[in-house]
Amino acid sequence: MGLTSNQGEDAYDLDVDGDADDDVADHDEASSAYGRRVGERLRAIRRQKRLSLQDVEANSKQEFKASVLGAYERGERAISVPRLERLAHYYHVPVDQLLPRSSPRSPGVELDLTGRTTDSKGVTLHLTELDKVPGAEGEMLGRYLVMIQVQRQDFNGRVLTVRHDDLRAVACILGVEIDGAIDRLADLGLTRLAPTA
Repeated sequence: MGLTSNQGEDAYDLDVDGDADDDVADHDEASSAYGRRVGERLRAIRRQKRLSLQDVEANSKQEFKASVLGAYERGERAISVPRLERLAHYYHVPVDQLLPRSSPRSPGVELDLTGRTTDSKGVTLHLTELDKVPGAEGEMLGRYLVMIQVQRQDFNGRVLTVRHDDLRAVACILGVEIDGAIDRLADLGLTRLAPTA
């Protein structure tokens, strides 16, 4: 049985079964495990961007020091929410994508979200050119492509293959028939045809 005081207050907590230390240890272990999973996610996003820790430090004007970012990625140091938000902005990804899923996947189960569909025709978009598309058309197309990136967990930031099934929505955004979507994307300077399967 344990008796603890609340620093200077007259109230005391009575730990009848003596497992307060066990609860703290369980919480610390869970926090540590989650911290490692956050770190793994941070590393995965950085690697998708093909950036080294030193690249991030240099390109962020030393806002994110390589040693500190490495400690986050190894789960040795906790990242604050405001800093996580700034890192998401730096990586050009939604902040929730820097966090792991709430429950880890079963061991041995890997989802491949990068495979091609059975459709033979798709289009590869140059995401670096997207900011040159003016107005609501560019804004809506950008939001749709971010949704595709989130769904596929693909944040390389340079190119994205829009599958044939996605072209219907792209055509709607661009105000053209589906057969004219690829030509319109080409007119905007965003495309090259994807390899056929």
